[in-house]
Amino acid sequence: MSDQRVTTTIEAGIADVRLSRPEKMNALDPQMFAAIAGTILRLGETPGLRCIVLSGEGRAFCAGLDMASMATGGSGATLEGRTYGDANLYQHVAWGWRNLPVPVIAAVHGIAFGGGFQIMGGADIRICAPATRLSIMELKWGIVPDMAGFALWRTIVRDDVLRELAYTAREFDAAEALAHGFVTRLADDPHAAAMDLAQQIAGRHPQAVRAAKRLANLAADADSAAILQAESDEQAQLMRTPNQLEAVRANIERRSPVFAD
Repeated sequence: MSDQRVTTTIEAGIADVRLSRPEKMNALDPQMFAAIAGTILRLGETPGLRCIVLSGEGRAFCAGLDMASMATGGSGATLEGRTYGDANLYQHVAWGWRNLPVPVIAAVHGIAFGGGFQIMGGADIRICAPATRLSIMELKWGIVPDMAGFALWRTIVRDDVLRELAYTAREFDAAEALAHGFVTRLADDPHAAAMDLAQQIAGRHPQAVRAAKRLANLAADADSAAILQAESDEQAQLMRTPNQLEAVRANIERRSPVFAD
């Protein structure tokens, strides 16, 4: 599956999605915005999907906005239009990963600046190469992060840390990103580590994994009563289903489970 700026291969329920504009360090131009949005749409409609690994081709994950391209007119999308539910196009290319029903793992290397850093934030889990350079870079250009960053970061990083990094636009390394919570863990080969983790997730009860993601997403906004009720509702939908019983049998029999999508 290819959409010019993004390529996707799916095997055993795992989608290997790669930003594919390596000559520009996967910088975001109008075609890249459209390709990411199209990829998110197709993945949301793909049957049998268990997990997604998101990475960048070449020397970087994503260098952020292609300023020259956007300065000449951009994608034509407006900031005001809520064309993707609660989000506009620019927000959707980061927020849309959070809204997909299955877990998304970002495998990050080289550079993740500005919009690229926000896209990384849309993933459920973020595995980063130690030498990666990162920045909430928008203030360098006299603008603010507006690709869903603040909505995504609020659950993973302290408020004062986020303010400092946003106000200064300074660059920081992967070790600092890990300490702050922007990154889940470091790996010398983040793509290989992400694929290994995706295989582990793909081996779990698929409906239970999706339910767990719904609960995790809900926890950021809902009050305790709503979360408690949602836990009970999700559990009631899972208990004594064929896949749940298969998970129990496989554990008792010490074998790999065979789940139905």
